[in-house]
Amino acid sequence: MDIYIIGYGKMGKEVEKILTSRNHSAAGTLDIGDDINSADAGYSICIDFTTPDAFKNNYKTIADKFAGAVVGTTGWNDIKDEVTGYFKEKGKSLVYASNFSVGVNIFFDALERLSSLTSQAGGYNPYVVELHHSEKKDAPSGTAKTMESIIEEYYKESINIASVRSGNIKGIHEAGFDSNADRITLKHEALSREGFALGAVMAAEWLTEEPGVWNFRELLNKKLKLG
Repeated sequence: MDIYIIGYGKMGKEVEKILTSRNHSAAGTLDIGDDINSADAGYSICIDFTTPDAFKNNYKTIADKFAGAVVGTTGWNDIKDEVTGYFKEKGKSLVYASNFSVGVNIFFDALERLSSLTSQAGGYNPYVVELHHSEKKDAPSGTAKTMESIIEEYYKESINIASVRSGNIKGIHEAGFDSNADRITLKHEALSREGFALGAVMAAEWLTEEPGVWNFRELLNKKLKLG
C-alpha cells in the first residue's frame, strides 16, 4: 500500500516511521505550503497532518487526486459537512478524527459509559481539562471537543473545558464528574506521538477493506467489533 504524507513535520515523520515498520512505502511527502497538485498521487492514500487553514484550502484537491484520505488535522469541524459531502460526491474514501490514538478512542467509549451512568445517578457536575505543548494551535483541542459532545449528549448542558498550552506535553485529557460525596476522574495521557501515527496508518490500511467516509471511532469499533 502506497501512502502519501502531507504535512512533513513531527507527526509526518512519525507516520513515515510507522509505515516502514509495517512494510508500507511512502509514495511521497509534501510539507505545508507545497503545491499538492505537484504530487504524483496515482492510487495512493493521503495521510494529512497539517493545519486547519491548510486542510481547508486543500481538501478538494486531496479528494480529486488521491484514492482516499486519512485526516489527522483538527480544527475544521465548521466545514465538516462540506468536506464529507465532497468526498462522497467524488466517490473517494475518507477517515477523520479528533484523535487517531486507539487508546483515546477506547477512552471515548469509557467516557460514554461513565457519562450515561453519572447523569442517571444525578448530583454530578462534569468538566474537561486538556493539556498540550505550546506549539499546538487550536484550543480547546479536537479531542476535548469530542469529549464535550459525548458528555453533553447525556447531561444536556454546556460543559466547562480548561485548556493549557505549555512545554512539550504530548497530550493529556481528563474528564471529571464532581459531586458533594465524591469525584470520579477518567484520564488519558499520550507518552509519545507514536499512538497517533499508528492509528492513522491503521485507518489507511482499513480503508482498503472498508471504503467510505468514516469517523475513526466508528471504523475502529467495527474492526474491533465493539459497536
